[in-house]
Amino acid sequence: MNIHSPSLRSGPDERGHFGQFGGRYVAETLMPLILDLETHYRAAQADPAFEAEFDDLLKNYVGRPSPLYFAESLTRHLAKLAADAGQPGNGAKIYLKRDELNHTGAHKINNCIGQILLAKRMGKTRIIAETGAGQHGVATATVAARFGLPCVIYMGSRDIERQAPNVFRMKLLGAEVRAVESGSKTLKDAMNEALRDWVTNVHDTFYIIGTAAGPHPYPELVRNFQSVIGREARAQILEAEGRLPDVLVAAIGGGSNAIGLFHPFLDDADVRMVGVEAAGHGLATGEHAASLIGGSPGVLHGNKTMLLQDDDGQITEAHSISAGLDYPGIGPEHAWLHAIGRVDYQSATDDDAMEAFKLLCKVEGIIPALEPAHAMAAVMRMAPAMAADRLIIANMCGRGDKDIFTVANVLGVKL
Repeated sequence: MNIHSPSLRSGPDERGHFGQFGGRYVAETLMPLILDLETHYRAAQADPAFEAEFDDLLKNYVGRPSPLYFAESLTRHLAKLAADAGQPGNGAKIYLKRDELNHTGAHKINNCIGQILLAKRMGKTRIIAETGAGQHGVATATVAARFGLPCVIYMGSRDIERQAPNVFRMKLLGAEVRAVESGSKTLKDAMNEALRDWVTNVHDTFYIIGTAAGPHPYPELVRNFQSVIGREARAQILEAEGRLPDVLVAAIGGGSNAIGLFHPFLDDADVRMVGVEAAGHGLATGEHAASLIGGSPGVLHGNKTMLLQDDDGQITEAHSISAGLDYPGIGPEHAWLHAIGRVDYQSATDDDAMEAFKLLCKVEGIIPALEPAHAMAAVMRMAPAMAADRLIIANMCGRGDKDIFTVANVLGVKL
């Protein structure tokens, strides 16, 4: 972060820090590659041809801009709840940023397009990635197929069981899916294995990190590629309502969809931002993935951030019904925004997310992924108490096809 700039959007600093968070904590073998990546990224930022190719692919391959949809039925439903409960508000007007309508069904493709273009610039001939919910794996496999590069996806074996449809999609797209059996067999462990692969194969391999975490410059470049979400939402709400929203809401695991929505609005002091972590079975149970609310500073996966860890600094197991939020850390920019109080970080339990999932299906005909269902749980809490002239934008960062087996299991339905 540039301490001489009044803008909250100016970070990170030249060493990759947002306040005390961020930085580069990597093996000596990787440091030359990280520095080379930053050099190529800076050159790409200054190259109009890179931006033009990125924008063209977002438009014609991904299908952007994604719609900003006025959720009229949900707005009306929550307003009625407010009236029935005698609450002072009449229910805020709710808009959904429909990134689940992107090619591959989530926001992840935005970042993967940007990173595969960087891989091409660097002359890399092999792609690796980690995935939890499978959406980043699908997006990585998609862009690797599009550009004709071999691709290996690391995925925890527990997540492979939870996300069978996405595993099949990755294989259809030509990717090799490697099951990770270590640790909790989820996202953290998949990222560990991907980093081990990268260290071993630095000469030809590009690691497409899926979230706004990892060593600098990954948190910055992922944020910048995902900021298309917030830039579009800003223009769309101004067109629809003639003003900026009162509240932005997004789910947070590592935090890429949230920082993509929030970043273009960080300097707008009147726009409140709410990030929603996964509270799992409840914060008091210890079985959750809320690293900001229940964690402490530490180093994981190449950056300093807020982590779920014990008194000895050992990473503790995270839990969420959502494979994409089941991570014991968070992107360093979110850790900084939490520390300075710019973003309000809340949480939603598995049960909260399921109730929001069912409601959105019922009243809007939209089957959300379990990740944005956490954001919708926060919307359900907030909107009824707000005045009818208030505006909420919630990021619908993924669709729920991938979660049908998890949801069916919770509902006691055998598919």
